Amino acid sequence: MSAAKPDAAEEIAQARKDRAETWFVALQAQIFAGLEQLEDEAPADLFSGAPGRFERTPWTRAPEADPATGESRDTGGGTMGMLHGRLFEKAGVHFSKVHGQLSPDFAAQIKGAGPDRQFWASGVSLIVHPRSPKVPAVHMNTRMIATGESWFGGGADLTPVLNYQRDQAFPDAIDFHAAMQDVCDRHDPDWGPKYKKWCDDYFFLPHRNEPRGIGGIFYDHHNSGDWEKDFAFTQDVGRAFIAIYQQIVRRRMIEPWTAEEREEQLVRRGRYVEFNLLYDRGTLFGLKTGGNVDSILSSMPPEVKWP
Repeated sequence: MSAAKPDAAEEIAQARKDRAETWFVALQAQIFAGLEQLEDEAPADLFSGAPGRFERTPWTRAPEADPATGESRDTGGGTMGMLHGRLFEKAGVHFSKVHGQLSPDFAAQIKGAGPDRQFWASGVSLIVHPRSPKVPAVHMNTRMIATGESWFGGGADLTPVLNYQRDQAFPDAIDFHAAMQDVCDRHDPDWGPKYKKWCDDYFFLPHRNEPRGIGGIFYDHHNSGDWEKDFAFTQDVGRAFIAIYQQIVRRRMIEPWTAEEREEQLVRRGRYVEFNLLYDRGTLFGLKTGGNVDSILSSMPPEVKWP
């Protein structure tokens, strides 16, 4: 028996998934190029050795049985990109496209998951841990998820590791927030304040009673009813992130640092570990949906201390 022909709604949904996937692949490549360019530009007197380059590692999600036929089917995968360089002690920039069936317990927690528990998700996620404590760590991800519904999510947040840089009046914080506000304003002036507050609330360590960093924007279940508008916004978040982070890195990578500042950096990185293992929903989603464990946990800093 031949497979049923997809209806118009299914064709539209698939075309949107294909366009999102194509963009996320392109965004990963743009970020690779941007971070490698900074590796090339880093001053040799502060950062010795050859500029780092990304190692790209494809991975495949484990196949599963098709609920309709019982036959084994592909469930996607991705490309893990890791850089261990002179400027960036560790940077992970990962693309994924995964699909299949959610476990019953996890499906109950996911918006729009129907009786068949089918899902599709694609996106780019990154974490950068610079070698210099003067250069702030950064996290960014953008994604599209589809169950019985579909939406975009993501954002970008900056994590300076030196106390004097963690003030909202510090130039890096001002410029980062302005860049994120600008990208929101281009699409809807109400999104900036909403997604900034969401970021502040989300990236907070209750057990420490302190924020992880200086914030940025965070959004999830983003569906304004206009898919093209939401997709354009998600693309612009990625572009804005590249531009503002390169600006901040170029400003700070020329500054020398002390052994005491390196120590402060290592202790602050411990807070990053605590957040990602205790509270981060992206970490949980990746592990619960059979993602690549190495890429999911690549957000962990390469060196860290708890005093």
